[in-house]
Amino acid sequence: MHVRPFADTDEDAVVALWQRSGLVRPWNDPRRDIARKCQSQRELFLVGTRGETLIATLMGGYDGHRGWINYLAVEPDERRRGRGRALMEEIRRRLEALGCPKINLQIRRDNLEALAFYSRLGFLEDPVVSLGLRLEKDVSSDRHAPRSDISG
Repeated sequence: MHVRPFADTDEDAVVALWQRSGLVRPWNDPRRDIARKCQSQRELFLVGTRGETLIATLMGGYDGHRGWINYLAVEPDERRRGRGRALMEEIRRRLEALGCPKINLQIRRDNLEALAFYSRLGFLEDPVVSLGLRLEKDVSSDRHAPRSDISG
């Protein structure tokens, strides 16, 4: 797998992968999330390709205090082949080069596969509560969003 930064021409393939991977929610417009990311630290938005085919994504960020991981997705038939691990190693390398002291991420409690994956990489559950406040709505109403997950 070749890892490189996201290119504008990847957008359709990225959205389709996120949909197949169950990452898209009605209250989060994935195209708006991509547009937002492309305005800030675009070099931390990574894709993995096999030949010309996009098979993995990872959206990283660094706020000067913590690094963040979002939208890690691997094509279902490419899983368990080190694709996700390779993306995580690359984002870790890039974040460390920026002086990042710690990486945070949020996982839905029912995503046991993701929890196990991150645990194998050395991530531990922090004794914190994640809170969110939506400042901009991606859809006309987020009334379908569960209150515990309204921030995305």
